[in-house]
Amino acid sequence: MQSTSPAAMRNVLFAVIAVELVGFGIVVPVLPYWARTFGASGSELGYVLSAYALAQFLCAPLWGRLSDRIGRRPVMLLTIAGSACSLLLLGFANSLLWLGAARLLSGAFAANVSVATAYVADVCPEHERARWMGMIGASFALGFTLGPVIGGSFGMMGYPVPMFVAAGLSAANLIAAALLLREPRKAQVAQAAQGAGAQGAPHAGRFADLRDGAMLRICAVYLLFSLAVTQLESMFQLYVMDRFSWNVAQTAMLLFVMAIFMGGIQGGAMKHISARWSERGLVLWGALAMALGFALFPLPAGAALLLLPLLLLAAGRGVSQPSLMSLASLQAAAHRRGETLGAFQSSASLARIVGPTLGGKLYDHAAPGAPFWLAGALMLAVFAFSLRLPRGAGGAR
Repeated sequence: MQSTSPAAMRNVLFAVIAVELVGFGIVVPVLPYWARTFGASGSELGYVLSAYALAQFLCAPLWGRLSDRIGRRPVMLLTIAGSACSLLLLGFANSLLWLGAARLLSGAFAANVSVATAYVADVCPEHERARWMGMIGASFALGFTLGPVIGGSFGMMGYPVPMFVAAGLSAANLIAAALLLREPRKAQVAQAAQGAGAQGAPHAGRFADLRDGAMLRICAVYLLFSLAVTQLESMFQLYVMDRFSWNVAQTAMLLFVMAIFMGGIQGGAMKHISARWSERGLVLWGALAMALGFALFPLPAGAALLLLPLLLLAAGRGVSQPSLMSLASLQAAAHRRGETLGAFQSSASLARIVGPTLGGKLYDHAAPGAPFWLAGALMLAVFAFSLRLPRGAGGAR
């Protein structure tokens, strides 16, 4: 196979991740509106979203472990192909049950984030890890920038239409990835080392990495962080739909503005911020910004005033999430990096199983603002627990 420089490989990988996440972003603004046409309540929408997360939780360590054994590239290609098929199935949904089943399948193949993270970690020196994890975050932001705009526009033509567009985009991404994506050199070396020594040892178990105290704390913080974030991700569309009567295109535009802001932080500013602040410091500052944003979110009487808390949330997430990813990668042994980061991603998936259902119950039975106030309290807990995290390899502060 043709040799590719680490920098070129990262660029190709980021492009592949970004295109895949555009497909995911297309679905995000449309799904709650489509679920409402089948009579879904907040709780039932939570169940549909939780099905996606349940599959991610179960599959993330499996994909990560498989990529440690057979290579990152074949696992990435397999999961991209699966995403294309699941999106096509989603487009044909004619009931809430079908919608949930299609999202369950989508979640299984979307669990490749741990593989992509390990892919980058394989070719990044430790002192640059936070910066490049920020670039993965920027790929997420790009997906959430273009995806909702595309989804909102095509959603006005009928809710299944964006799903078929996303399926076609994922199929095209599969072809591009098959032609351009190369196996990272470090991963090949790690595979050889694993085959020579570690392969004969019994497998330590799915969550063996959590026996390490530092890794356990990082995963616990990421679980609380993700539980807070899912309150916004799952109930945002219902909130603006019910309170301000916004349609899918209007909701998509607000998500677009938020993603642009977060992408600017992760794709540009993160390089300079991570040189001055340690990963732990960035997590702490991000947690405080998000706690304030969640507390303010339900208060504005007009939709335009939602922009301030949303920008606070975007800024906080923009610096804290890639910093947590970097800390997790620094704790991972090279020959088990995919599996370790799979366990790390599973902590987020576990939160996304519980979070949407909890948010939906609070939305239906407490108050529309209750999920967001819960999220603010969770971010204060993130701040408290993060005080005991490792400092990381970034700046001194």
